[in-house]
Amino acid sequence: MTDAAREIDHAYPDTVHILSDQVALSQLARLCHEDCVQPEFNRLIRELYRVQLRAVVNARFPRTSVQQPTRMQDATPRGVWNGEIIDPSTTVATVDVARAGMLPSGVCFDTLTGLLEPSNVRQDHVVMSRVTDEEGNVTSATLDGEKAGDSVDGRIVLFPDPMGATGSSMDTAIDYYKHEVDGRAAEIITMHLMITPEYIRRITENHPDVQIYALRLDRGMSPDEVLETRPGERWDEESGLTDNDYIVPGGGGFGELMNNAWV
Repeated sequence: MTDAAREIDHAYPDTVHILSDQVALSQLARLCHEDCVQPEFNRLIRELYRVQLRAVVNARFPRTSVQQPTRMQDATPRGVWNGEIIDPSTTVATVDVARAGMLPSGVCFDTLTGLLEPSNVRQDHVVMSRVTDEEGNVTSATLDGEKAGDSVDGRIVLFPDPMGATGSSMDTAIDYYKHEVDGRAAEIITMHLMITPEYIRRITENHPDVQIYALRLDRGMSPDEVLETRPGERWDEESGLTDNDYIVPGGGGFGELMNNAWV
């Protein structure tokens, strides 16, 4: 781990970024506890996505040099700050993958319209459904509906979605933006609270150009001796999913908890 990057050391591809933030991990641990309910649950979701968005913007967004007058300019011609800021002309699309992605994407949209030129930031919406087999295992995902803007050409496209489990929904959503939405994105970035080794494998194999950001790696179904190793060193033996594809240690169904809707 480097101090500048604030990421854990791992053996996964370089496009995988697992943040090292003990405050965020403490809040995420609280979020995943069974007695964390509304309104605390959504408050923590908002806070955690502000933290992660700051890390993503600092690492991935373009910058520009400015000469910014301050209030002290009236007193002295030296009252001008010279420095580097996030380029306000950056164009972004943040994608709400319903339903667990609705609140995180909204947080990103609100924050970015306050940082960049507001008209350069848009929010898209897609509705995904998991496809399962007779045993309840997730086999794929379908896109049931969308409300996307015209083009992503030159835009940074964000997918803020809390749980990176099997990767089926995200894989399908990314495919849609690559092949069905007009234009070529400047960069595609997924943003998760937790991801599994299975998720990392699916996304990095199918979309090696996509940057993956997460606050936590969950591989709790791995053998004990594997858990003692550096993440990714024994990737083939790592697992973070139950037989019916729930994340372990995980935090349960975030979509249900966010909406107080148990379906």
